[in-house]
Parts: sequence; structure tokens; C-alpha cells
Amino acid sequence: VQLVESGGGLVQAGGSLRLSCAASGSSFSIYTMGWYRQAPGKQRELAAIITSVGSTIYADSVKGRFTISRDNAKNKVYLQMKSLKREDTAVYYCKLVAGRVYWGQGTQVTVSS
Repeated sequence: VQLVESGGGLVQAGGSLRLSCAASGSSFSIYTMGWYRQAPGKQRELAAIITSVGSTIYADSVKGRFTISRDNAKNKVYLQMKSLKREDTAVYYCKLVAGRVYWGQGTQVTVSS
């Protein structure tokens, strides 16, 4: 399994970005997918996850601003981010759990004031 994130970049506070994660391999639809983030000097933390049946969980810090979704036909998971804040600045990683844990290489999101 390989995960490739895209969509990161530099955005002003209050702006929006949509991250994408493309997964290789089969049976994508049965796996729980997640977006995690790691800010400089901090531990990696959960942003949002989506199960195989579409149930979602969000970190309190992003609830109401971020939306996770998936397109099983395209083997992709998305993170729509709105009302971005400086504290959302981090490297965002895609995660897949399938017996073992797989991570993407990450995509940088920088929010400027």
C-alpha cells in the first residue's frame, strides 16, 4: 500500500485548502482512513478519521472547520479545511490501517496571518 498526499500550500488565515490522499492497492473501501498533523516541535496528532462505512471523528480543534470524506471508486480520501488558523500550520499525513499502519509522506500546510 502506498499513500500520496497532495494539496498543501501557503494560505492566509481564514482561507481554505483541500488535501487529497491517493491510495494504491485493492480493497480501499474496507479500511479506516485518517488525517493526522504534526506541527514543528510537537507530536503528531489526529485531525480526522473516516471509517469504511463513512462514520467520522474529528479532533476538537478542527471540529466545524474541517470535513473528511472519501471516494472509494477513486481510492481517495480528502480533507476540506476552512477558516484556517495559524495554529493549523503543520505537515499533514494520511494514514491507513490494514493489519498494519501505513503513512503517506506528508504535505505541508502553512497558514499566515
